[in-house]
Amino acid sequence: MPAVSKGDGMRGLAVFISDIRNCKSKEAEIKRINKELANIRSKFKGDKALDGYSKKKYVCKLLFIFLLGHDIDFGHMEAVNLLSSNRYTEKQIGYLFISVLVNSNSELIRLINNAIKNDLASRNPTFMGLALHCIANVGSREMAEAFAGEIPKILVAGDTMDSVKQSAALCLLRLYRTSPDLVPMGDWTSRVVHLLNDQHLGVVTAATSLITTLAQKNPEEFKTSVSLAVSRLSRIVTSASTDLQDYTYYFVPAPWLSVKLLRLLQCYPPPEDPAVRGRLTECLETILNKAQEPPKSKKVQHSNAKNAVLFEAISLIIHHDSEPNLLVRACNQLGQFLQHRETNLRYLALESMCTLASSEFSHEAVKTHIETVINALKTERDVSVRQRAVDLLYAMCDRSNAQQIVAEMLNYLETADYSIREEIVLKVAILAEKYAVDYTWYVDTILNLIRIAGDYVSEEVWYRVIQIVINRDDVQGYAAKTVFEALQAPACHENLVKVGGYILGEFGNLIAGDPRSSPLIQFNLLHSKFHLCSVPTRALLLSTYIKFVNLFPEIKTTIQDVLRSDSQLKNADVELQQRAVEYLRLSTIASTDILATVLEEMPPFPERESSILAKLKKKKGPSTVTDLEETKKERSADMNGGAEPAPVNASTVSTPSPSADLLGLGTGPPTNAASPPASSGSLLVDVFSEPASAVTQLAPGSQENFASPDLASSELVSEEPAETARGADELTHKFVCKNNGVLFENQLLQIGLKSEFRQNLGRMFIFYGNKTSTQFLTFTPTLICSDDLQSNLNLQTKPVDPTVDGGAQVQQVVNIECISDFTEAPVLNIQFRYGGTFQNVSVKLPITLNKFFQPTEMASQDFFQRWKQLSNPQQEVQNIFKAKHPMDPEITKAKIIGFGSALLEEVDPNPANFVGAGIIHTRTAQIGCLLRLEPNLQAQMYRLTLRTSKETVSQRLCDLLSEQF
Repeated sequence: MPAVSKGDGMRGLAVFISDIRNCKSKEAEIKRINKELANIRSKFKGDKALDGYSKKKYVCKLLFIFLLGHDIDFGHMEAVNLLSSNRYTEKQIGYLFISVLVNSNSELIRLINNAIKNDLASRNPTFMGLALHCIANVGSREMAEAFAGEIPKILVAGDTMDSVKQSAALCLLRLYRTSPDLVPMGDWTSRVVHLLNDQHLGVVTAATSLITTLAQKNPEEFKTSVSLAVSRLSRIVTSASTDLQDYTYYFVPAPWLSVKLLRLLQCYPPPEDPAVRGRLTECLETILNKAQEPPKSKKVQHSNAKNAVLFEAISLIIHHDSEPNLLVRACNQLGQFLQHRETNLRYLALESMCTLASSEFSHEAVKTHIETVINALKTERDVSVRQRAVDLLYAMCDRSNAQQIVAEMLNYLETADYSIREEIVLKVAILAEKYAVDYTWYVDTILNLIRIAGDYVSEEVWYRVIQIVINRDDVQGYAAKTVFEALQAPACHENLVKVGGYILGEFGNLIAGDPRSSPLIQFNLLHSKFHLCSVPTRALLLSTYIKFVNLFPEIKTTIQDVLRSDSQLKNADVELQQRAVEYLRLSTIASTDILATVLEEMPPFPERESSILAKLKKKKGPSTVTDLEETKKERSADMNGGAEPAPVNASTVSTPSPSADLLGLGTGPPTNAASPPASSGSLLVDVFSEPASAVTQLAPGSQENFASPDLASSELVSEEPAETARGADELTHKFVCKNNGVLFENQLLQIGLKSEFRQNLGRMFIFYGNKTSTQFLTFTPTLICSDDLQSNLNLQTKPVDPTVDGGAQVQQVVNIECISDFTEAPVLNIQFRYGGTFQNVSVKLPITLNKFFQPTEMASQDFFQRWKQLSNPQQEVQNIFKAKHPMDPEITKAKIIGFGSALLEEVDPNPANFVGAGIIHTRTAQIGCLLRLEPNLQAQMYRLTLRTSKETVSQRLCDLLSEQF
C-alpha cells in the first residue's frame, strides 16, 4: 500500500489527542470529548459541505473517541461516504471506521456492500485490498451472503495481483470459519489447489491456510493437494537460507509456510503413490537431519523457527504412524530435548513422546529414556512439565518396567503438587492392576497409595481393590493380614478403614488362627477407629460387625453390646440407627444356619473393564490414556473393517462404554450387608441404553423392549458402538428391528438414538454425548440426503447448541415424513473442534422403509385370499439363505414383530413357519405387505417370501429382513 504523504497529516487530530493526554482528571477528559463531539456534530449538520480531508479528520476523531470507551451514535454516514473517495487515505479511514463501529444489523450495510462491490470490481489492487480486509474484519453472515460467491473468482483469476490473492484467500478463510454453509464449493476448488505451486510464497502461505481448513471438512475435494504440498515442502526443505531471502527467518527458510504445509498433510493418511510417499519421507528425514546440525545463529528466534518446523514434522510422523525408522528417529530427537534448558522444549518433548509411546514401532525407543523422565519428575521446577512427565511414565509403562515406574510415581506422590495428585493416584491404581503379575504386590501398592494420598483416593480405587481381592482366592489371606497390620498405625486414613473393614469382614477368619490377630483383637482394632469416621464408613463397619457375628461366634456378645449401646440404637443418623436395630435383632433371633446363609461370603464380581480407567478418561480426555495395546487393537480393527463384538457372559449385560458403570460392579450378584454402595452409572449411557430383556418377556407388537437383532437364545448381546469403519449396511441392519440404542461411539463422542414412528410419520431424538472433560466447539451436525432420497423422505431438524461442555450431552430432534418408498439412508455428518483439532464424523441414520410398517391382523382365510391376489411375478420376491444366527423360534417371532408386521398365529398349515402382515404407509400410497418365513432346521437355512403391491417395496423389505436371521 502507498505510504501516507506529509500533506495527509491531520494536525487537528494530533492536537485533539494531545489535549486528551494532557487532561488531569476523568472529568476533564469527558468535558473535552463532549466539546469535540459537539463541534463534529455541528460540522456534519452545517450547511457548508465538508471536503474529503475534513470528513476524514472528523471521522478519525470519532474513531479515537470510540476507542477510548465512549459511545458514538453519529458519523456513520460520513464514513460510508469516504468509501467512494478516490484518495487512498480517505478510503482507508472509511473502511477502518466501518470495520470497528458498524455492526451487521446496521441499516447502512447495503450501502457499504455496494461500495465494497465497486472497489472489488475496480481492479485497483490497493482498493481491492482495503475492501477484502473490511469483509474479513466484519466477517458477518451478511457479508458472507453478499461476497462468498465473488471472492473465489478473484482468488483464482489469472490477472489478480499476488497481494490481492493473499487477501482474498484469507478473507475467504474468515468467511468459511464464520458461515461455512454460505461458501459454495465449485470449479474454483480444483483451481485453488494449484495456488500451492504459485511463484509468490505469500500467496502459497495464505492458500495453504485456506486449503487446510477446507480439507478438514471436504477431504475428497482437496486430496490432490497432498502431492502439491509435498512438492512445495520438498523445495523449501532442500533450499538454502539464501534461496528464499524474502521468506527466510533467521536462517530458516519459510518456517511459517513449512508448518502450514505439514499441518495440511496431517489431514490425510500417508500418500498411496510410492513416489510422493518417498519424497515426503525424504523431506521428513531432511528436517530431522537439520535438527542435528549446529545452529546458524545464537538468537532465540532462530531456534524457535527451527524447532517449530521440527515439532510439526514429528506430529506428521506420529499421525502417519507407518515409518518405523522415522518414528524411532523422532523419538531420539525428542529425547535430546528432555534435558534442554528451555522449559517449553522440555514440555513439548514430553508431550510428543507420550503419543509416540502408543505406537508399536517406537514404544521400545521411548522406554530407553525412562531414567531421564524419572529424573525430570524429581528435579523439574515447572509443575506442568512434571505433569507431562507423569503422563509419559504412564504411557511408556509395560510389564517389564511396571514395578519401577509405579514405585517412582509413589515416591513422587508424597511431594507432588496438590493439583495433580488425584490424577497420579488414578494412574498408579490402573498400572498396578494392569501389570500385576503378583497380586500381593498389587495389594501392597494400593494400601501404600491410600497411606500416602488417602484424600485423593476416589471410591473407584478402593472398590476396585475389593473386587480383585474377592475374585482371587490366592490373595485373600495376604490382603487380610496386610490391612490388619496397616490398621495398627496410630493414624489411618478413612479409606484404609473402609478397605480394612470390608476385607476383614469377609476374610478375617483366614488370619484368626494367629493369636496376634484373634477375632477380638480384629474387632477392637476396627472399633477403635469407629468414632473417628464419617457416617458412611460407620455404616460399613456395622456391617462388618454383623459379619463377625457369623465368622466368630465367640465374640457375639461383645458385638451385641456395642450394637445395643445408646450411641447406636439412639443415633441421630437414621441409617446408623436402622442398621444397629436390624443387625442386633438379626443376631439375637436368627439361628446359626440362617446367619450363615444371610451373611455368607460375597460371591465373585463379574469381570469388567476397570472403572478407574473410565474415571481417568473422563478426567483427562481419552487421547491421554491410550496405550500400546489399545493402539494395536485399533490398528487391527481398522485393517479388518471394524472391531468384532466381544463375547458377553450369559449372566450379565454389558453396556456400550467402559464409562457406563463407573464402579465396574454392573449387574453382578446382589450384595449383602457389607458390600460397597452401587453406582448409578454413567450419565451418558443412562439416556441412550435400554434394559436388555429376555425375549419371552416381550409383549406382542412391542418394539421398545426389543433387544439386539443378533440375540441368541442363550445370551444377551451387548450394544456395540457403530464405528465409521463398519459398512453402512451393517449399521442399518443393526437398527432394523429396534428403535433405540447407541448409534456411534468413539473415545470422544457418543451418539444415541430414541425414535418412534406412526404411519408415515416419525420422530427421532439424537443424543450427542461429550465423553471428554473438554468442550466441543463449533459443534455442527448436518443431515445429508441424495436428490432421490429428498424426493422420497422429508426430514426436518432443529438446530443444536454449537458448544457441548465436557461430560454433557445435547439433544436434536428430527421430524420424519415418508413421502414414497426409498432404499437409501440419510447420512449424519458431525463436525466439531476438540482441543484445537477439527473432528469429522459421518454415520448413516437408520431410517429404513420398514419403520413405516403398521401391523395388520387378519384371519387365515383373508390372508390366503390376499396372498393369491398378489401373485404377479413382479409382486413377489423370494430369498433362500443360510442362517447366520441360532434358529430359535422365540427369537424369530420377536424379530418379525420388531420388523413392524403383525405375527399371525395358526395361519400357515405348517406350524414351524412364520407368517406376517402389515401396511407400509407413505404420503402418496399405502402398500400392503404379506410375508412368509420357512425355516429348515436340518439344513440351517431359511426361505423368505414377500409379496406386496409394489416390486421395489418387496425387494427392499426382503433385503432388510433377510439380514436379521
